[in-house]
Amino acid sequence: MNAPAHAHHAPAADDAVRPLLISTILCGLFLALGWGGQQLGLPAWLAIAAYVVSYVAGGYFRLIEGFESLVKEKNLDINFLMILGAGGAAALGKWEEGAILMFLFALSATLEEFAVGRTRQAIRRLMALAPEFALVQRDGTEVQVPVAELAPGDKVVLGPGERIPADGQVMTGHSAVNESALTGEPIPVDKAPGSHVFAGTVNGQGALLITITKPASESTLARIVKVVEEAQAAKAKSQRLIDWIDRYYTLIVICLAGLAWVLPPLLFHAAWSAAFYRAMMLLVVASPCALVISTPAAILSAIARAARAGILFKGGAHLETAATIKVVALDKTGTLTSGHPGVVEILPEAGTTEDDLLRLAAAAESRSEHPLARAVLRSAQENGIEFPLAEAFTAVPGIGAKATVEGAEVWIGSPRVLEHFQITPTERIQSRLDGLFESGLTTMVVVREGILLGILGMADSPRPEAKKALADLRALGVIKIVMLTGDNRRAAQSVAEAVGVDEVYAELLPEEKLRIIERLEATVGPVLMVGDGVNDAPALAKATIGAAMGGVGSDVAMETADLVLMADELERLPDALRLARSARRTVVQNLVFAVGVILVLVTSVLSDALTLPLAVVGHEGSTILVAFNGIRLLIQPIDH
Repeated sequence: MNAPAHAHHAPAADDAVRPLLISTILCGLFLALGWGGQQLGLPAWLAIAAYVVSYVAGGYFRLIEGFESLVKEKNLDINFLMILGAGGAAALGKWEEGAILMFLFALSATLEEFAVGRTRQAIRRLMALAPEFALVQRDGTEVQVPVAELAPGDKVVLGPGERIPADGQVMTGHSAVNESALTGEPIPVDKAPGSHVFAGTVNGQGALLITITKPASESTLARIVKVVEEAQAAKAKSQRLIDWIDRYYTLIVICLAGLAWVLPPLLFHAAWSAAFYRAMMLLVVASPCALVISTPAAILSAIARAARAGILFKGGAHLETAATIKVVALDKTGTLTSGHPGVVEILPEAGTTEDDLLRLAAAAESRSEHPLARAVLRSAQENGIEFPLAEAFTAVPGIGAKATVEGAEVWIGSPRVLEHFQITPTERIQSRLDGLFESGLTTMVVVREGILLGILGMADSPRPEAKKALADLRALGVIKIVMLTGDNRRAAQSVAEAVGVDEVYAELLPEEKLRIIERLEATVGPVLMVGDGVNDAPALAKATIGAAMGGVGSDVAMETADLVLMADELERLPDALRLARSARRTVVQNLVFAVGVILVLVTSVLSDALTLPLAVVGHEGSTILVAFNGIRLLIQPIDH
């Protein structure tokens, strides 16, 4: 038997986040203590001591990063500006202002590292889908072999319930394999000699002997892990463009302060102390407190407001980007549909009622764990139909199952049951079988003692709210809505027509979904991908924004996604875009105002038209105003 899967040996996300989190908490704590001491009228040295500790706690990692950037990249980044700004504030006796600046900057770095850690965790979960060992036939014996050492041609023995270690082809045996990890479809796929199987999928109740066709490093699952890593790396690279702005702003402010300190004494014989005072005041008014606060005040308020509505954004960058979405791509199963197959049609043969057909079907399936069996039982219970428990239940790989019900042998399964008993259905039944097949529905037949009793049509129904949600997305300006699914085209088209999807891409592998996302981004614009399964992970990672369904979504999908609909309600998707656009408008307002105030204050300082008290009032006033404008989002209705 396969050994249990082990976690991927990547550094835990908490290992990197914990030091930053501790430093941020200490920075905020001593900031609060210093401010509280001032308000209570305690000796000034106590408050200053608290602020000094806050400076050290919040600035320690910033100083290290800034020094490394200077040594390795010859770059003065925003870390130096923050430290100089805080130092300038302290030099002018405004300790609390510098401490606030350090706290906000430390908090931003902690949240960024936390987001990166989520990506690492998603990849570890993907790696855990594959077992670490496989049972291989060699020289007439069966031996445990590390999956990493499997080679094409190796013969692997699979028992019921075991995960398939690498891509291969069935040599002997019949079974049904759960491929939901790759395709997202909950209904197991029948496998027989000659069928292909994929790493990370789960064998059903039958035993299989497979021949490995690809090494584990080249399996379908390994390719998913690779494209997730590449997509996340590409997204992170695009987000680092803001560093260019940081670099130029930092250099401009430092050079301006340096000139304000040196030039007046050299050229105009001004006092060095007065020049230094002006330079430090310049660092204070030019320090981007209002700029730093303007974005997080709006973004964090919007994130909190979204969370109250069951929408979890994993960071401010994702919320800002969501405001630019032009295309929405959705998985089918579990996203546009409920994710659980149900009985949608009951067609009995003459002499049998619908209730009798459903009662016998439920009885025969009462001891099965198959998803279709659970759907039959659920339908019987919803219709108030009581049924006896089956005896001598046996799963028949590749066909269905049989059981003894009230003394008679009842078979239920795919239309292959008809071939097994050499039954020729009536024209009425055959016509409906063909119709169900053309519609993409799964069909189950029920036979008792070799006599056909009727058929059941099974399907995953569209979510009731899906049609309105898509209409709301269009009203918000979304140009195109597409479906990306691993299911067959007939079933996909049926759901697409019911909910109003523009284009359908069906029978896709995970990598194919990713390529379509890339094409849509290049030809139409930013793409929001919505999914729930492991098979959606590459597309979720590659899309401009990835959104996971929180109720039915897999752990990997929720870890990879940029936002999660926690209540599993598709109608919250338009709300998420609505709130993102409102947050972006607020951020633009704040930035324009903050930049305008900084320009006015800097100009006033250089022209000696501003005293220190007025500079502080202007600087602090702008900070307070942008903070309140951002906090306004907490109470603003999402449909505003």
